[in-house]
Amino acid sequence: MKKIISLVLCFVFFLIPLASCGENNEAPEKAKIRIAGMKGPTSIGFVGVMENNENEYEFSLEGTADAIVPKLIKGELDMAAVPANLASTLYNNTEGEIQILAVNTLGVLYILSKGEITSVSDLKGKTILATGKGTTPEYTLRYILSENGIDPDKDVTLDFKSEATEVVSALAQSEGGVAMLPQPYVTIALNKLKDFKVSIDLNEEWKKLNPDGGIVTGVLVVRKSFADENEEAVKSFLSQYKSSVESVNSDVSNTAKLVVKHGIFDNEKVIEAAIPNCNITFISGEDMINPVNKYLGVLYEQNEKSVGGKMPKEDFFRIVK
Repeated sequence: MKKIISLVLCFVFFLIPLASCGENNEAPEKAKIRIAGMKGPTSIGFVGVMENNENEYEFSLEGTADAIVPKLIKGELDMAAVPANLASTLYNNTEGEIQILAVNTLGVLYILSKGEITSVSDLKGKTILATGKGTTPEYTLRYILSENGIDPDKDVTLDFKSEATEVVSALAQSEGGVAMLPQPYVTIALNKLKDFKVSIDLNEEWKKLNPDGGIVTGVLVVRKSFADENEEAVKSFLSQYKSSVESVNSDVSNTAKLVVKHGIFDNEKVIEAAIPNCNITFISGEDMINPVNKYLGVLYEQNEKSVGGKMPKEDFFRIVK
């Protein structure tokens, strides 16, 4: 009998700490998702999530992608908004550890002139001021020119400057200047140069050649290992991100205020005018595959290194349902 009583007491004492644990209603703190973006259009879609963030996400903004890449590779970031070709390069260099979750920005490139340019064919014989030599803006322009029967090396002169501000200054000093600029520098240029206007939307020209999608400027990427372990958290973020992008495009005035508040851009008036032309979007799932592959394919044909040496495989795309 004593043995039985002893066993019962031992069992009761064993249950006491378990019961006390059960009475603790404090759930363990959920790990924050660490997300980075660059100061510019590719991060504008984040503002709704940033504004309503209830300690779920840790956002950081960088001036260039160079500051994001090492952190992403080392696992110090979980997600990032980066240029599409950089996403491909990271995928190739990490053996598939970096995957695309969504396209967040389409074309932001425009041709400016004083009005004499109305179509791509009108660019023949012109000098085109631009930035981005040896990078995606140049490859995009060359592709659109070539597909419209213009030899980029013979029929036009491409005059590359190191910064967009140099292009604006050069335009101001030219009589019949033509330039390719990205937003929001298009808006800045038009505010300074009243005689100039947007003559060609290169995203629209791309869509004429590729009806299933525009120029894929920016994408949201995730570390595969993180997504594998946190599927529901990734799904929840994407849902909030999609809603944020919808708000960006439906309430431009408020978006501009939030963009400045959260440090993505520093001029509310300029960014409010630029947002409608920044093509902020949210394309996920299987819908992103064809536009991304087409865009990367165009870059690959011009410079294999621009996408990391080879086209990414099917698992480059993280399909979240």
